[in-house]
Amino acid sequence: MKIGVIGAGRIGANASRLFARRGHEVVISNSRGPETLSSVVDEIGNNTRAATMEEAADFGDVVLEAIPFGRYEELPPGLLAGKIVIDASNYYPQRDGEIELDSLTSTEAVARHLPESRVVKAFNTMYYETLANSGRPGLPIEERLVLFVAGDDEDAKEIVSRLIEDIGFAPIDTGSLKDSYRQEPGSPIYNNPMTPERAREMLAES
Repeated sequence: MKIGVIGAGRIGANASRLFARRGHEVVISNSRGPETLSSVVDEIGNNTRAATMEEAADFGDVVLEAIPFGRYEELPPGLLAGKIVIDASNYYPQRDGEIELDSLTSTEAVARHLPESRVVKAFNTMYYETLANSGRPGLPIEERLVLFVAGDDEDAKEIVSRLIEDIGFAPIDTGSLKDSYRQEPGSPIYNNPMTPERAREMLAES
């Protein structure tokens, strides 16, 4: 699969590495330009190249955005139209400033900015070192750690879930974009490694 990655920080770079390792074609970008990503691309190796944000958005059938939430309006709606966009960002007011969300979840705000994209919330709940080191493609799904997904497009969620399985984690659906508050910082499942059985128990309790 062709995957664009916007944001080459800890989540973006580690997700790119995992995708490339499984044979997906990855184009990674950041806000400072592709020339600043040579060491990241060299470290990841095959199947990865650096580009501008616009090029990464245009390249991917799936595009993972892992930029600070306060900059989500920099995402290009036209280039991302029709694409599956994985929202891996989190809203931290102390970093991003106070943002009026009009009672929306942060991912609903991203989806409002990208009205023609198929937005799925995923890859935002797991600590980057756990993401980098704990994928186990050889284990049964029930023995893996969970990456949560939320979205309004069932087909898009299924494609993202298959990517999650491919890199060695277990996808667990938390519901719609409105329900994605369950994945936000401060929730019981946020930054809390767990197996599917425990995840289902915690979601049932919340």
